[in-house]
Amino acid sequence: MSWLSFGRKESPQSRVELQQLDIPVFPLGAVLFPGGVLSLKVFEQRYLDMAAACMKDKSPFGVCLIASGQEVGAVAEPHLIGSLAHIAEADMPQLGILLLTVRGGRRFRIISRATQPDGLLRATVELIPEPMPQEVPVAQQSVLPLLQKIASDLGPEKMPEPHAFNDAAWVGYRLSEAVPVKALAKQKLLELDDPVSRLEILFAYLAQRKLA
Repeated sequence: MSWLSFGRKESPQSRVELQQLDIPVFPLGAVLFPGGVLSLKVFEQRYLDMAAACMKDKSPFGVCLIASGQEVGAVAEPHLIGSLAHIAEADMPQLGILLLTVRGGRRFRIISRATQPDGLLRATVELIPEPMPQEVPVAQQSVLPLLQKIASDLGPEKMPEPHAFNDAAWVGYRLSEAVPVKALAKQKLLELDDPVSRLEILFAYLAQRKLA
């Protein structure tokens, strides 16, 4: 069985009533994980306007990996599961170029979407409940020294504190960001609802390369 096809486990939280939001969506060639940091260079007018509105309203936008299409030009087809992006920093070094640093928030699933006249994609999304905190299982704790080194090398700007090395979800998200795999593989890791399943996949990948 491929590590990408690892089965998804249903958690009790998946049966609760889900919160819905209406948000703009930014399809990208990268995956944003909850608690992660992503740097964006924005220059298309639709996304400049989107960022300005989000900063004014202190509201997030959605980041989804592109399923088909390109970041620039015609509206790309996004994967249905993404993460909220909260703008942490913004800088305009020259007119028409906006540099954003965003922080990953809750995961969401797109229910419906529509393209505005300006080419911006808006979607009704439901927030995906995160499971209760779980400790990293003993069987996967050998990945922690590697993650601690990565956190030290990146520094707090790229891996913000507080660090939660005892939380299986946090550890899995940070390792998912760090492993050198294609964006589609990272998307599959984002979509997993069970933190331990995610860690098992990552542990197998790292162990094959003698990194865990």
